[in-house]
Amino acid sequence: MDTPMSDVTLDSSTPDASMTDATLPSIPVLQLIKSAQAQHGLRNGDYQRYRRYCTARLARLYKSLNFTHGKGKYVKKPITEATVTNVRYLHIVLYLAERAWSYATELKQANGGSSRKRMHLIRRLAKAARWGDLFSQLCTSKADPRTALEAAAYAAYMRGSLLLEREDDWDKALRNFKNARSVYEELGKYGDVENQVLCRQRVEELDPSIRYCKHRMGDVIQGSDLLDLSNQDGPGLDLLQSKLQVVIEEARLKQAVTVTELEWLGTKLPVNNEKTRMCILKGQEMEKDAKELSSDLLTTEKVLATYDKIFIAYQDAKRHIRDDLERAVSTEDVKVELTLLDKAVSSILLQRTIERNLVLVSTAKARLTRQQQGLREERGEKPAKPEDLVRLYDILIQNVSDLIDLTTSAREQKASEVTFAKELEVKREAFQAGRCFYLAQSYSVASKYPEAYVLFKRSEQRADAAAKKLSFDKDLRKEVEQLRERSRGEASLVHARAVADDSKAHESLQKGVAGMKLKEQSQASKEETRFLVDNLETYEAFIGATGSKEPARIAQIPPPFQSVPCRPIVLDTALSSLEFPSLQGRLKKKIEKKSSSFFGLWNRKS
Repeated sequence: MDTPMSDVTLDSSTPDASMTDATLPSIPVLQLIKSAQAQHGLRNGDYQRYRRYCTARLARLYKSLNFTHGKGKYVKKPITEATVTNVRYLHIVLYLAERAWSYATELKQANGGSSRKRMHLIRRLAKAARWGDLFSQLCTSKADPRTALEAAAYAAYMRGSLLLEREDDWDKALRNFKNARSVYEELGKYGDVENQVLCRQRVEELDPSIRYCKHRMGDVIQGSDLLDLSNQDGPGLDLLQSKLQVVIEEARLKQAVTVTELEWLGTKLPVNNEKTRMCILKGQEMEKDAKELSSDLLTTEKVLATYDKIFIAYQDAKRHIRDDLERAVSTEDVKVELTLLDKAVSSILLQRTIERNLVLVSTAKARLTRQQQGLREERGEKPAKPEDLVRLYDILIQNVSDLIDLTTSAREQKASEVTFAKELEVKREAFQAGRCFYLAQSYSVASKYPEAYVLFKRSEQRADAAAKKLSFDKDLRKEVEQLRERSRGEASLVHARAVADDSKAHESLQKGVAGMKLKEQSQASKEETRFLVDNLETYEAFIGATGSKEPARIAQIPPPFQSVPCRPIVLDTALSSLEFPSLQGRLKKKIEKKSSSFFGLWNRKS
């Protein structure tokens, strides 16, 4: 399969002719392996889990076909054309190749620079390539032409991956990758939609390998192109990522030799440390990549991931600069230069933070607009609220304030720093106008119309003041002018809603007052409302006529109050005026004893 296959075409008009010689059912090879990879670990890059799935799948296939290799001593049974009488034999060969390939990729992730692991990795890839060649050979003789083509492309990809890891024959590796790409490109023109999407994804996975082989053969690839290749991900690219990182580091080292200065606000600051230069170059390359990406909802995650890499690069640069500051103890001039460089890198970091938050603001605005217009939300998308935008604008205002403080922190300010600080103040006022607008929207949703009206008018005033000063940023000025017009319209709308609610409240109050009666309802009118529960012995209809809206009078809900007799309270007040008879006659009389002593005589005289 080393010959180019760019002239391969498929004729979908005569499917019966292609199936006449086929002895086994067709196998959707790419769809089969992609589904297995997505469901068993490769969606999260877990190659060990996928390898275990392949082992378990092989055990089930062996058992179902009774194709065991002996219960005691292992006796290998080869799979030949004569052996393949069932399509599951082809599945065995395919999953043997997948198991070897997943094991090799697992070793690549945990390599750590070990030569023994690298040799083991190459042996596993060689095994995967051999199983892939056997799979292609068997499908050519036993399956239909489409399955044979997919098997040939699969085998070519495995051979190309092996040669890419060996790094000994770039021309042959390039031919294998091109052969696989041409087959998948042709297959992507036919079949159902799912198969076409999978083939196009496979073509995109093969492109970085082809470009890398061309680069190793002498073609010059710019640093940004290499960065694009390294940013792509997928199960087929994990073997390539480490090699791309090495090439990118080499390109940055060559560029770092020529770049020795960092320009910030018209001032060129020397960058003497090589590690600092490397980090700044990495951040600048990521900045170009972030600007090229659009702020669509489909690429928002990629943009945010790119900004995260930018933050890491500049944070590393700040760490190296502060390490140099600690070492530069005696030289005052070097300290001043490093302090200015640290200030410049911190300022760039804050500027990129503001840009990232603006991406989040634009995404939240788009979601809120779709929700307000009643359009269908994207799958997995959270419902948007005005409070989310208020929070984002708070963060933006704080970031701009921090950047102003950092720029004006020096004792002697340059003209460029003063101009930059003034521009930031105008931007802060524009962000404050946006914050007022969405805060007013949150009050409007809560039907707090007076507060919403005041905030909309405040947003209009701030937007008008910022638009007059935003001559240096045309895009932001256009957004602020649109915000001013929206604030004016929303203020009028909120005012009208407030007046309408006030008039409704006034009308309901008038109707309520008009229906009030000062006199109590007469006893006769009270007796007119009768209920079935109270008149069970009366032959009378307590349900309205047919078609009448009068409710049925079964029982009064809630039940009426009934008078209940109270328990009498007895106060015993007669007790104090009663005269009771004397009981002296019933008391025992005291008998006095006569004493013969002297003391008794004395007592008697007294």
